[in-house]
Amino acid sequence: MKHFVPSIAIDRLPAPVFAELAQRIGAVKAAGHDVITLGQGTPDQTTPVHILDALKEAIDDSTNLQYPPFRGHDFLKQAVADFYQKEFGVSVDPASEVAILLGSKAGIVALPQTIVNPGEGVIVPDPGYPDYLSGAALAGAYPITLPLLAENAFLPDYNLLDTKDVERARMLFLNYPSNPTGATATAEAFEQTVAFADANDICVVHDLAYGGISFDGPTRSFLQTEGAKNVGIELFSLSKRFNMSGFRIAFAIGNPSVIASIETYQEHLYVSAFTPIQHAAAVALSSDQTCVRELSALYETRRDALFGQLKEIGWEGPVPGGSFFVWLPVASGFTSQSFTDHLLDEAHVAVTPGHFFGEYGEGYVRISLIADAERLVEAVQRIGQLHLFSQTVAE
Repeated sequence: MKHFVPSIAIDRLPAPVFAELAQRIGAVKAAGHDVITLGQGTPDQTTPVHILDALKEAIDDSTNLQYPPFRGHDFLKQAVADFYQKEFGVSVDPASEVAILLGSKAGIVALPQTIVNPGEGVIVPDPGYPDYLSGAALAGAYPITLPLLAENAFLPDYNLLDTKDVERARMLFLNYPSNPTGATATAEAFEQTVAFADANDICVVHDLAYGGISFDGPTRSFLQTEGAKNVGIELFSLSKRFNMSGFRIAFAIGNPSVIASIETYQEHLYVSAFTPIQHAAAVALSSDQTCVRELSALYETRRDALFGQLKEIGWEGPVPGGSFFVWLPVASGFTSQSFTDHLLDEAHVAVTPGHFFGEYGEGYVRISLIADAERLVEAVQRIGQLHLFSQTVAE
């Protein structure tokens, strides 16, 4: 069989580390063990009924089964604009400041290819979502690490960047509420970001994947910051907010020049999202948001139950202000990987090692709040039986 060598762009892509973790978990399950899986980032709740009803109704209309417009339906872009005005007090022009995406991941990977040239820099948060690096790799861009440190509440400090790297940079990714740290952005952090980007001609891409899942007050949009549209865009996903991960629908909102580039790029790849999904998305955005508040409250209850049990075994870490992730330091004497392996093999609890999210993720693991409170408590109790934190408790 003839072998065709992958392109240079494919070879530049990061290794698929999550697939390897899934195989390890599968092997432990196959051995007959009850594994509590807390390493995934997939919501465990169902899509609200009113959204599903809108999808079903739209499917029954045969005119919705044809090709949608290349750049998506105007009614959905208007729904996005209306939502941003109501939710964040941000005025948006639906015609020039909204692009429909087939999920925010598609936008994340595509965006560097739309405005970044080979050899130019893309600043990525570390720890951060791995696909920020994937988009940079496909664009032939130079990845620049922005350390997110515990002493700065995992918020960006642009003074940590090398001056030469900043001169080379064309794009900056941020993500609050954060995957994996659960940190939330302050108004000051976004103001500093706008000033930094404006001074250095850098396009900001704020990934609001966990909008609405916030425990310390309403979610803050980057576009609420004065001057934000001048320097960038925000990606807004329905996957987590409405438990619509399988729908693959999201939006880019903000700077018109960036929106134009992403829409042009997508015209060569997609014929937008399936029209019934666009109808369902419009209903999700325009309907009462009680379901979102209830979902956020559910994750907060799970978070509090988890931390109550963590305290019992002496495992201390930052309490997340949003998202459905918890970012915890590993026990003494372990690396992120060895600690993850130990918990899976000995306690049959699956978490994600922090180094999957970058160099500065080493020394941490990520736990997802995607199991009910009782199961989360059981997971920590199992870990407690390993007596990894006994010395901390004694102190």
